[in-house]
Amino acid sequence: MTSNSAGRNPVKETDALPYGALLAMAVTAFAVAITEALPAGLLPAMSADLSVRESAAGQVISVYAIGIVLATIPLAAATATWSRKRLLVVTLLVFSVANAAMTLSSIYALSMAARFVAGAAGGLIWAILAPYARRIVAPHQAGKALAIAMVGIPVALSAGVPAGTFLGEAFGWRTAFGAITVLSLLLVLWVLLGVPDREGSERHRAPLTDTVRIPGIPSILFVTLVFVLAHFILYTYVATFLASIDMGDATGFVLLVFGLASLMGLWIAGAQIHSHLHGLTVASAFLVAIAALALATFSGNAVLVYVAVGAWGLGWGGLPTLMQTAVSTSAKDAADTAQSFYVSVFNVGMAAGGATGGLLLRTMGPASLPWAVLVLMSVVLAAVLIARTHAFPAHHHRACQPPSQ
Repeated sequence: MTSNSAGRNPVKETDALPYGALLAMAVTAFAVAITEALPAGLLPAMSADLSVRESAAGQVISVYAIGIVLATIPLAAATATWSRKRLLVVTLLVFSVANAAMTLSSIYALSMAARFVAGAAGGLIWAILAPYARRIVAPHQAGKALAIAMVGIPVALSAGVPAGTFLGEAFGWRTAFGAITVLSLLLVLWVLLGVPDREGSERHRAPLTDTVRIPGIPSILFVTLVFVLAHFILYTYVATFLASIDMGDATGFVLLVFGLASLMGLWIAGAQIHSHLHGLTVASAFLVAIAALALATFSGNAVLVYVAVGAWGLGWGGLPTLMQTAVSTSAKDAADTAQSFYVSVFNVGMAAGGATGGLLLRTMGPASLPWAVLVLMSVVLAAVLIARTHAFPAHHHRACQPPSQ
């Protein structure tokens, strides 16, 4: 079955790309990505406003990830038969309500609950968005469609998070979350009016236990988990770390450098992944490890901090593309099921990173964060080098071919 035969209004091989619909998906990805990461640049203000320590405020990132981890797989299963447009619209509405609650809440517990719900909705959006984008175009255009739909992620990192940080610093952190709420509501209208519908699935294609036994999948999930854990140990508390080295006023600019470098990393990965999956994955892990070492040992030099952050962003930017490509290539016909595992594992790492970073912050101080990243990235490098047969093959030629539906 092709990716479009299961849905209504099948497209022809010669059909033009539906740029309006794909742009709506890209903006959706932008909204979800910026909601995940925005608190990293606003933690000091959020901490003061909610009357909690910064380590506690950092858990708004962790609880968001926990919502994704606990809800993505069961929600995707429960809504598998829903039409894709209906599901995306309903999920965006829930996402909007959760962000509105975050905007208005002055109670820490309520803020945490709002973030959990936002995470559950965001996780479901991540699970459906990529397959949906592939199914509204002809099979030979699926790769281009996916690239357009996912461009919102690096844009969120390179421009959205720094802009949100500047907005929050200028007008209060609630203004930034309010802007996301308005954007999400506008997206509901955009999807209703401009995105073609596709039917849901009648059944799951592959049992969960069979999927995790596929050669290469366990290694990919392990690398994803540890890489993301390492990243969020520092990224969650980057504002606190920068304040500890007298660069707190430069948080917005540092995040801008990180985001622009991430965009460059994504572009390099997209251009070279067809034949260099293994080398790119090794390079990504190495860059983040070197960046952590530099931040740990040269944090007194502002220029070197910016260089290190640039290397960090360059290494991090291509990671989702690299891991999703590795999952799709290894899982083949079970790619959709494997994708839900990837989303969950990614966010386990995200939650664990926030929690671990908070613990290190309380017990050993901000200076310990880059050292922890360095240790974990050494583990990632070793795992990637070992798993070069199935998970990260040295010669890769199927990255641009979408998995069959």
